[in-house]
Amino acid sequence: MPEFVNPFSGMVPRKMTKTELIRALRLDMSAELEAVHTYTAHADATDDPLVKKVLLDVADEERVHAGEFLELLRRLAPDEQQFLDEGRQEVEAMAAGVMAEQTSAAPASPDLTATVGSLKEER
Repeated sequence: MPEFVNPFSGMVPRKMTKTELIRALRLDMSAELEAVHTYTAHADATDDPLVKKVLLDVADEERVHAGEFLELLRRLAPDEQQFLDEGRQEVEAMAAGVMAEQTSAAPASPDLTATVGSLKEER
């Protein structure tokens, strides 16, 4: 929680190392994503169209900020993209598995051409 009365809140008394900067950027990105969640939750909780529009517009701005931090992480941490790609590939594999399960679990279409005669033959 920010200490708004303290003008030095969050300040680091020295320059950060690259590792510390990467960690700080991850925290900054998570704060932007938390703001998106908060603003969209507040928008969902109101029927006032102006308030809803402003909240959703601000939430979209925060999403842009999260993207900016992600790009900085990609530039500062060379292995970041590798982990992001690995996560994307894992989701793609899971999605393919789910699609295959849904396809194989789908019930066969009923034969709508059955007649009284064909139903008697099944006995």
